[in-house]
Amino acid sequence: MEILLIFLFALLGLTVGSFLNVCIDRLPRDESVVSPPSHCEACQHRLGLKDLIPVFSYLRLRGRCRYCQAAVSRKLLWVEIAAGLIFALLYWHFGLGPELGIMAFYACVFIVVFVIDLERGLILNKVVYPAMIVALLLALVPQPWLTRWIVINGVANAALGGGVGFAIFVVIAIVSRGGMGWGDVKLVALIGLAVGFPLVLFSIIVGAILGSIVALALMIARKRRFRETLPFGPFLALAAMITL
Repeated sequence: MEILLIFLFALLGLTVGSFLNVCIDRLPRDESVVSPPSHCEACQHRLGLKDLIPVFSYLRLRGRCRYCQAAVSRKLLWVEIAAGLIFALLYWHFGLGPELGIMAFYACVFIVVFVIDLERGLILNKVVYPAMIVALLLALVPQPWLTRWIVINGVANAALGGGVGFAIFVVIAIVSRGGMGWGDVKLVALIGLAVGFPLVLFSIIVGAILGSIVALALMIARKRRFRETLPFGPFLALAAMITL
């Protein structure tokens, strides 16, 4: 029974991942995520149900549109797989309960932030601000899996985490003179609201380590020069998911 539920949550994650792809593609263009229905970006043909089966449709059509044969971004496949794996892992770790829903919500937010910032170098207010409000509301829900790590409970801890993260990154943004974007400041405030204090510090450290490793690897591979900037948001989002 447990294996069946893990499998079902993986399928749910794949389906949610398909919707996250819609958000990732449309939100930066100020388009509705509800209307018009899903369609091919190249030929604008509306996609049928057989074209929208997560993962399977992409593999069956070999990454191409059924109607015009235009190539479809591999990002769609990887986002669906990532969401499926994360949902399965969340159920395996937390089981059924409010914490599962809370973690699934944050996972969806951080996946969207991760991919949009990686692709476009943008951290959208329309994603971060509503998530901040939800994070404050979720702080009212008992979160026993974080209790041993935090100094105070509830909304006060969320506010402390958000405030500390925000203050640290405001200073960095000012000192770096553009090296750190204000989108990162808002994102780390959201992470602080989600994980509280002192876990927000752990997220920042993990994000910095991940970013440094990737930047060094890119420089060694000569894919990026020393003075070129690297979006920090994706690493913060990944660090937040690791922390949660």
